[in-house]
Amino acid sequence: MGTDGGRAGATGAAGSLGVGAPVVGVIGAGQLARMMQPPAVALGVRLRVLAARADDCAAQVIPDVVLGSHDDPDAVVAFARGCDVVTFDHEHVPTAVLERLIEQGVAVHPGADALLHAQDKAVMREQLGALGVPVPRWTRLDAASVDAAMHTAAQFARETGWPFILKAIRGGYDGKGVWRIETPQQLREVVETAHERGVELIAEVLVPFVRELSAQVARSPHGQAVAYPVVETVQRDGVCREVYAPAPGLGADRSAQAQRIALTVARELDVTGMLAVELFQTADGALSVNELAMRPHNSGHWSIDGAVTSQFENHLRAVLDLPLGAPTPHAPVAVMANVLGLDLPDVYPAYLHCMARDPGLKIHMYGKAVKPGRKIGHVTVLGDNLGDCVERATHAAAYLRGEIDE
Repeated sequence: MGTDGGRAGATGAAGSLGVGAPVVGVIGAGQLARMMQPPAVALGVRLRVLAARADDCAAQVIPDVVLGSHDDPDAVVAFARGCDVVTFDHEHVPTAVLERLIEQGVAVHPGADALLHAQDKAVMREQLGALGVPVPRWTRLDAASVDAAMHTAAQFARETGWPFILKAIRGGYDGKGVWRIETPQQLREVVETAHERGVELIAEVLVPFVRELSAQVARSPHGQAVAYPVVETVQRDGVCREVYAPAPGLGADRSAQAQRIALTVARELDVTGMLAVELFQTADGALSVNELAMRPHNSGHWSIDGAVTSQFENHLRAVLDLPLGAPTPHAPVAVMANVLGLDLPDVYPAYLHCMARDPGLKIHMYGKAVKPGRKIGHVTVLGDNLGDCVERATHAAAYLRGEIDE
């Protein structure tokens, strides 16, 4: 099924609504799927989501909801019937499930071969290294036994020094599945726990980075690609708190290098849809790739209000093989701040203060239950001055979280 070849399927699926527009199936019903809905409405595209629960945040705003698990092959295949294309709001769908969809003629974007590089950190690093893309020095720990893994890690530490980083090869997000290893005792504790849980690990040098960057591109099946401005992400405790677009003080040459890395990765891995390449930058300006995400990404939420075409619209355009939209910013500076839950049961009463204080503020909430540390929304401000935009965005996020009351 392609955009043209799948037209009959789209008419069959959506014809009862009298629109005949394509149907995009989204596996996962989190906030990323939720934020695809406004551009889908504008484009006249129908979304269908596979949700684990009826109250998942995307299921609250998208009428066509199918309940099921992303790792149940029968549920995923049934969900995909009548969809012109299937995409994701997370990377946790097993490869075997995706291969079964593809065998049945379902268009899947990004494809299973590409998505594997966002699912498996060892595969990703091996492939990027082969492409000449800069990555931190790393090694896979021998998973045969605890002692074998300890031997590999100890050898790596002798060669590169302490401390170093251990990462789960699969899974992990927002700082989960990542450990800074300071001592042999700590190393053994992490390795033993991982072995008990069947979690394979890689060891990686501790990069002395001064900041983290994200380079996002959109790429369509026929090879068109566009690059967004490179942004700086501010992380605390492994969780992204703020995004500055464009990355302040990043020279034109480094910005172009980061965009070239992202475009190269998208082309060589045959990524379709949005790709976020998360990068470390060291004091000398050097860049190295930390992670890949093949979907809309937290570092691109600023684009909803801050770019001519948001990452969510371009993701839909890309997976449908439509011409991509301009990623041009609306203003010299955009700052996005995540709203993390604290102990307040409801943030809605805080709207009055935030909106009255800053009429230019944009608030986006995800319909999630408020829990401490959970991403429940974000705010975005645009302007000419970075310091002013940071103050406005962080003040609003803190007020919505209940950290401040004035």
